[in-house]
Amino acid sequence: MENSKPVLELNKIDAVLFDMDGVLTATARVHSACWKRMFDGFLQSYYEKKGESFIPFDIEKDYKLYVDGKLRDEGVKSFLLSRNIKLPYGNIDDPPGKDTMCSLANTKFKMVREVLETEGVDIFEGSVDLVKRLRAAGVKMAVVSSSKNCRVVLDSVGITDLFDAIVDGNAATRLGLAGKPAPDTFLKASELLDTEPARAVVVEDAISGVMAGRDGGFGLVVGVDREGNPEVLKQNGADIVVSDLGEFTLRG
Repeated sequence: MENSKPVLELNKIDAVLFDMDGVLTATARVHSACWKRMFDGFLQSYYEKKGESFIPFDIEKDYKLYVDGKLRDEGVKSFLLSRNIKLPYGNIDDPPGKDTMCSLANTKFKMVREVLETEGVDIFEGSVDLVKRLRAAGVKMAVVSSSKNCRVVLDSVGITDLFDAIVDGNAATRLGLAGKPAPDTFLKASELLDTEPARAVVVEDAISGVMAGRDGGFGLVVGVDREGNPEVLKQNGADIVVSDLGEFTLRG
């Protein structure tokens, strides 16, 4: 620590890989709300057909454990398994209203896109400040996000050009990459930046994301705690946890 601030040693790193939702942009709340709205609509109908009591989707528990940071279809699968609910996978372009995992994923995608178009997106100023300081220092950077809206969001807040590469949900699908907590998307970003994982930093706010950073052998995993619960991120792979990326001092 220097002046009680966390430090990034520039002589030890060649690249920094940022998650988007909850790290660069304040869109995590949008995703969690849309996951809840989509799942609650499905669950109400599902439990009614079975003659069982409706158990709603819990943002505090279900969102963090089963869907946060994951590709949409993986999030749907993970949550349904937690409820012992079996649905066919379906087709990737299944429209809302069908009882398939793809339909549920596409319903959530549609909800998020509508919110982004009507309400816009906020950025975390401290995060963008760090990105700009890293850019000035010549550090390569990528965005690694499970969102298929990633480029739309980055473009809307004017920060796309700050990054050298983007590995999003569309790229993961196209390249057949496993989503977080598997490290594959981060490893792909590291490859695109021609950087060894040991010389790269992963920056994440999700449990699945810090797990991916840990398991990918990255040099440093930074957890971003927006909810006052840093221990969960530390327990799952974060080496350092901060509440604001603007806290970092660059040295070296």
